[in-house]
Amino acid sequence: MLENIDFTLVNWSRGQFALTAMFHWIFVPLTLGLSYIMAYMETMYVKTGDPEWKRITKFWMKLFGINFAIGVATGIILEFEFGTNWSNYSWFVGDIFGAPLAIEGIMAFFLESTFIAVMFFGWDKVSKKFHLTATWLTAVGASLSAIWILVANAWMQNPVGTIFNPETARNEMINFWDVFLSETAVNKFVHTTTSGFVLASIFVIGVSSWFLIKKRELLLAKRSIVIASVFGLISSIVLIGTGDSSAKEIVKSQPMKLAAMEALYEGQTNAPLVAFGILSGKENHKNVDADSQADFLFKIEIPSMLSWLAYGDADNFVAGIKDLIMGNEEQGILSYEEKINRGYEAQQALLALKEVQKTNPESPEAEELKAKFRDPDFIENNVKYFGYGNFYDPDPEVLKKNAFRMVPPISMTFYAFHIMVILGVLFLLLFAVFLYLVMKDQLHNKKWLLWAGVWTIPLAYIASQAGWIVAEVGRQPWVIQDLMPTMKAVTQIDVGSVMTTFILFSVTFVGLFIAEVRIMIKQIKVGPQKKEEPKNV
Repeated sequence: MLENIDFTLVNWSRGQFALTAMFHWIFVPLTLGLSYIMAYMETMYVKTGDPEWKRITKFWMKLFGINFAIGVATGIILEFEFGTNWSNYSWFVGDIFGAPLAIEGIMAFFLESTFIAVMFFGWDKVSKKFHLTATWLTAVGASLSAIWILVANAWMQNPVGTIFNPETARNEMINFWDVFLSETAVNKFVHTTTSGFVLASIFVIGVSSWFLIKKRELLLAKRSIVIASVFGLISSIVLIGTGDSSAKEIVKSQPMKLAAMEALYEGQTNAPLVAFGILSGKENHKNVDADSQADFLFKIEIPSMLSWLAYGDADNFVAGIKDLIMGNEEQGILSYEEKINRGYEAQQALLALKEVQKTNPESPEAEELKAKFRDPDFIENNVKYFGYGNFYDPDPEVLKKNAFRMVPPISMTFYAFHIMVILGVLFLLLFAVFLYLVMKDQLHNKKWLLWAGVWTIPLAYIASQAGWIVAEVGRQPWVIQDLMPTMKAVTQIDVGSVMTTFILFSVTFVGLFIAEVRIMIKQIKVGPQKKEEPKNV
């Protein structure tokens, strides 16, 4: 029953986790991308012996170090919150979610932290090749750290390779490789890491553009722009490709998210893609009796493109918000009310088993109930919708309203998705133009373009955050798709404690962010170390 849920606690817990995650993601993408850019620059130094490459590498390494240190601090807090604020979630799926986090700590974090010391302090203390190896392993370690976190998140979006154990009332992993190599996990890892590569490339181009504007460190700036433009261009192409793959996967596992991304209320064949649009702000799905489609003040559509992107066939039907809520028998889509009833039946079977186990755990009735949860038909038709049962209400009218409440915020998801896509295309063009002009040695004369490069840095962060808004806000009300709603995942603690820590974290994170920006700007203004004077023989 929803009336038994303390939504104030739920909302403050969600706000605290979102705050921590969004601040953490300010630092992570730059770490992911800049590590590989540095590694390539150092490779050029080892290959050519040109000391200028060493200066360039050390400069970007200094900025990497500032960012890395603060990113680690916010990441540790984020993982602790699973225990402090989301203990019900951790208990329900800890056997699955804990494995990737443990591997991340043992394998990736220790690899990264071990070689990062050599990378920063090993110059002239170890051989060039050993130092280069340490730099590359630091980059690989950052990616390994990301992969396990993203595998865990992908499982929350699409829970595969697991089974529900009615005796413990927990989900348990039955196939690690199904979890690790699921289509969702692969797409999420490649898409997310390449978004970090794009952001880092823009950061390098922006800082280098500032040097060109100030007519300082011209060789450093031009070399850095060449590398960042090539790296960013390749990453952007991969990013677009994995974005397309992700959309096709979302159609299968999270169709409501896709409908929210496009504000598609009425499903249709030859569904158009909204290239750009402005919503009126009226979210009609909140009204049970609404029959109108999404109310756009203005929109530009590409005919049939959404059907083609989703299925590779323009004639395919794309489900809208109403099809998913109310069902569409012709398309084989179950209504939310039907899913709620099926999930409720699974929950009632579990409660019945628990009651029998209290008095006679070995009785035929107990064995019959256990067998029910091993029945493939019951798993497919009921256990699959276990989380929907939390929205059940015996009153048909309340049940109907609850079904309509199970829709993510449309406006936020729609705008975040389109901001991400529009900026992604802009970045691709930016890399191509910068690469062309710097190779023609004409970039330093285009002051307006250089300033555009500088001011694209915050746009890269906006696009990066928008991507996570689509991923996380777009799947609400689920913390685990179809299995556990967010409202059931929270720790039952005092709301005041969550509010207090939210305020403390806000102050701390804002302070850290301001400190990092100031330190970064100061180090950029200082620039790289002075050129080494040739030693007298």
